[in-house]
Amino acid sequence: MAPPPIPTPRIEQAILLIRGHRVLLDEDLASLYGVSTGRLNEQVKRNRRRFPEDFMFQLTPKEWDNLRSQFATSSWGGRRYPPHAFTEQGVAMLSSVLQSDRAIEVNIEIMRAFVRMRQVLASHAELARKLAALERKYDKRFQAVFEAIRQLMTTPVTKLRPIGFHHRDSAKKS
Repeated sequence: MAPPPIPTPRIEQAILLIRGHRVLLDEDLASLYGVSTGRLNEQVKRNRRRFPEDFMFQLTPKEWDNLRSQFATSSWGGRRYPPHAFTEQGVAMLSSVLQSDRAIEVNIEIMRAFVRMRQVLASHAELARKLAALERKYDKRFQAVFEAIRQLMTTPVTKLRPIGFHHRDSAKKS
């Protein structure tokens, strides 16, 4: 029986930003690879030298609590230790540790997801630059309008008499 296809949208949704790094958690990776989280972490532990701190790190208990509260997961049961977070380089290194056809396919899709994410972020940065340029351009063009508004704001307002009907008797009684 062939393994199910790799769910690319699920990969993209599983990528989190933690400590300024885009990462995938060990349990998400294990699910994608079709192995248990324990098995994945066992292989990582056996090959610890392949996973320096910039490839993989373990979440602090506080980070793990914050993540669980964001996902509204139950605090009953589950893990004894906070999960490991794998950066893009750590995920690439996993392909040398988990040697299966499924691991190769999953890693290819994960790398593609990271590339797409970088492309989207780059396009947003380019859009922000263009918007800033337009704002500078239009600030210069509308200088006269801004100046006229400033003059209107500083022009003293003359005292005007109240508008509306006022009965003289009711004003004297109060």
